[in-house]
Amino acid sequence: MSIVQGGRANYGEAIGILMLDTVFPRIPGDVGNATTFAFPVRYKVLKGASVQRVVKEADPALLSPFLEAARELESEGVRAITTSCGFLAIFQQEIAEAVNVPVFTSSLLQINIAKSLIGKNKKVGIITARAQSLTERHFRGVGADRARTVIVGMDGKEEFSGVFIEQKDTIDAEKCRNEMVDAARQLVSANPEVGAIVLECTNMPPFAAAVQAATGLPVFDIVTMINYIFEVIVRKPYTGYI
Repeated sequence: MSIVQGGRANYGEAIGILMLDTVFPRIPGDVGNATTFAFPVRYKVLKGASVQRVVKEADPALLSPFLEAARELESEGVRAITTSCGFLAIFQQEIAEAVNVPVFTSSLLQINIAKSLIGKNKKVGIITARAQSLTERHFRGVGADRARTVIVGMDGKEEFSGVFIEQKDTIDAEKCRNEMVDAARQLVSANPEVGAIVLECTNMPPFAAAVQAATGLPVFDIVTMINYIFEVIVRKPYTGYI
């Protein structure tokens, strides 16, 4: 191995994740469960960044602490930064400008990719944790628009909303899975032109396989995006033979 520059206490955590201040369980597949990933990640919890302030209020006062935390993650050696809430799309441009590593705040950044894959006569379905909170500001933050999208929220789903919005500290994972499947079926039944689904919420990936099995559609979420970005920032040499 050639000479390697030091200067930090830790290495090998390429993805940094800015975490909301929450108490609900983070099961495998959730962005906040480190076993979700096949590589090390580095977490940073922002005290006071509650679901109430981020999802329900879109509190602009949170921008400054998120910028500071992103800079800290960069100084700690991460090569790219993401978050634990898709509604942080509102801060995408500001955080990206504040650091010198790639930033992808929200799974919603995949809307344009999904649109380009499915043809101009099809739509992208978005399943969000709280439909009434998903605004034009979030779309603008990730450079997307509402054209060719349809949205369904988990607002009325008892277990999902109780855990991830109202901060219940236990989870019935099977009930959440069934609620997610119901929402996905509702989405495609009402909108048969949907050709792909984007899961806004970072707590939804544990149920993505069930959503795909129920709809037969491509399903994008924050974990698909993290895995993709990891492959972009940590390229590995090919081996083999011809």
